[in-house]
Amino acid sequence: MPAYLQITLTIDEAKRSEAVGVYLQYKAPFLDTIEGAISKELLLRDEDVQVLHGFVNVDDANAYLQSELFNADVVEALKPLLAAAPDVRIYQLAEVG
Repeated sequence: MPAYLQITLTIDEAKRSEAVGVYLQYKAPFLDTIEGAISKELLLRDEDVQVLHGFVNVDDANAYLQSELFNADVVEALKPLLAAAPDVRIYQLAEVG
């Protein structure tokens, strides 16, 4: 069943363009190399930045959080931009009706 990984980042306005750069740099590698990756979207709000990742299932979302791409590349690139610890959540798509 499809799943979403939502990562909410607190990033000061002055550093938002750098965060967009990190998103753009790693979007294609995410979609091309991570098993079960379906989509990756960047959502900007006044209070935070969210990255919404689509996966085939919850197991693939959890595996991405353990991957080298996430931990060695994405996390390291974002660390200097963060004003607070990220909020990481995984959601499974509900089957309704």
